Amino acid sequence: MTDPAAAPDACVLDGCVLVPACLRDTVLRLAEEPALYLPRWSDQIIEEMVRTLRLKLNVGSAQTDHLAVCLRDAFPEAWITDFEPLIAGMANEPKDRHVLAAAARAGAQTIVTFNTKHFPKAALDPWGIEAQSPDDFLMHLYHLNPRLTTRRLLQEAADTSRTLPELLSALGIAAPGFEKLLAADGHG
Repeated sequence: MTDPAAAPDACVLDGCVLVPACLRDTVLRLAEEPALYLPRWSDQIIEEMVRTLRLKLNVGSAQTDHLAVCLRDAFPEAWITDFEPLIAGMANEPKDRHVLAAAARAGAQTIVTFNTKHFPKAALDPWGIEAQSPDDFLMHLYHLNPRLTTRRLLQEAADTSRTLPELLSALGIAAPGFEKLLAADGHG
């Protein structure tokens, strides 16, 4: 259970985590008040998400533009700025240095990414940041507050006309350990 006096951690969501709609919906629902964490991203991260949705998943520009506006409206405090001077000093994968720089600027504790290998421990340690897969991140949030996480999942399932097992099965593509964890706790 989360300590009500403890402030939630700031976590940078890499663009790749925001691409799968079901995963994006789940992760962002867990950031709604009362928040289990504080989502953070930059314009560059959102541009990566949009580019991937358009080029790899053939999502139209009207939809991706709408998504970007919705993210800004729902989480106006999530945008990280003024991190660009830090990029050159980052020691991780060059194409993801902007993500680590944004995380450092935001004082984030975690970068949530499918590309954990792009964020080696030696590059993260000086900043006190860790990289987690979406699967590990969702399991961590569940352990922080199982009741709230389950309540949000049940609401997501209802809002998307699914049963909880159907939602967990869809999430299992990106987060198989999370799906198994909830099934073992009697939710699958």
